[in-house]
Amino acid sequence: MIFITNAKDILVRLSAYTTETLEKGETLVLLDEIQECPEALTAMKFLVEEGSYRYIMSGSLLGVEMKDLRSAPVGYIDIWEMYPLDLEEFFGAVGVSDIVMKHIKESWDEMKPVDEVVHGKLMSIFRLFLIVGGMPAAVQKYLETNNLQSVMEVQKSILRLYQVDIAKYDPNNKLYIREIFNLIPPELNAKNKRFILKNLNENIKFSRYENSFIWLKDAGVALPTFSVEAPTAPLALSRLRNLFKLFQNDVGLLAATYADGIQLRILDDDPDINFGAIYENFVAQELHCHGFDLYYFNSKRQGEVDFVVEKSGFALPIEVKSGKAYQRHNALSNIMADQTYNIREAYVLSEANLKVAGRIKYMPIYMLMFVVKDNPTDIFMKVDLPIM
Repeated sequence: MIFITNAKDILVRLSAYTTETLEKGETLVLLDEIQECPEALTAMKFLVEEGSYRYIMSGSLLGVEMKDLRSAPVGYIDIWEMYPLDLEEFFGAVGVSDIVMKHIKESWDEMKPVDEVVHGKLMSIFRLFLIVGGMPAAVQKYLETNNLQSVMEVQKSILRLYQVDIAKYDPNNKLYIREIFNLIPPELNAKNKRFILKNLNENIKFSRYENSFIWLKDAGVALPTFSVEAPTAPLALSRLRNLFKLFQNDVGLLAATYADGIQLRILDDDPDINFGAIYENFVAQELHCHGFDLYYFNSKRQGEVDFVVEKSGFALPIEVKSGKAYQRHNALSNIMADQTYNIREAYVLSEANLKVAGRIKYMPIYMLMFVVKDNPTDIFMKVDLPIM
């Protein structure tokens, strides 16, 4: 291993690997797969201090890899987490016009139904998103070929690479992590969708597997959704550490793990398919992309609500309905009626058009793209100390 201690050494080596002229104040240097050379990330402070160029570093599994840096360049880098394309980005990629996007945004803002023709078309594109997902390589393959079989080959290649990464980056726990990762699709298809540890080992304790779950979360390949004792803010205070659901990071990858031929059945809105797991995985992915921490609520007395997130300082329950009986939601009705929870509003996502009934907003599932966290506001405080 060669250690670099100054910017001059790095810039000489950069110039040796490019035929382009590096122009001070103009050149942007992209260093990809940075996890393969963590010393380069450590040395980034020298380049920033030298100041000639701007730098972007990218790579996979950085949430895992950056934890083991010998010397992280704190104060020299900004970290941005990248996600698969969300639904709004996918709509743009496949050519949904600005006029249509403006129409559905106005419908959301004014809480009025979307034009029925537009609604039907958007639901068709939404079902396409369930198959293609948001992984850039899969989306690009779809745009190039419109061939869903080719898209699925890309997705299965990504899933195989995940298995390689698991073995490569965590050799001590790779068997546990691989077992958990492979169990995500069948566990989501189970009745309660909760991750059951006994499906890994009848006598295992959560503490033994906890690091493996954390690895999958930090690597960005799985989305844990924790149970809370009560649907009240702040949700983190009532989180139950060992009760959770585990979703795939991309709904297209989830669909690719199911039986061949399911793609056409999803596109055709086949009534014999249980869309519950796929719809909920989409919701988890979309909320995560929008910066929400994921929770759900379940009690023997009141029932289970699919998701609860924190918005504007209040708990926001979200129910996901894949069938026609979307207005039947006993658990949601129970917690809305419980005044101790102080729930101001709730969302029910389904295939139906938008309507409002009291504090419950029934929305087409694609409108989840407009559910975003509130922008933080500036908080000023000036300390006025008397002269002592």
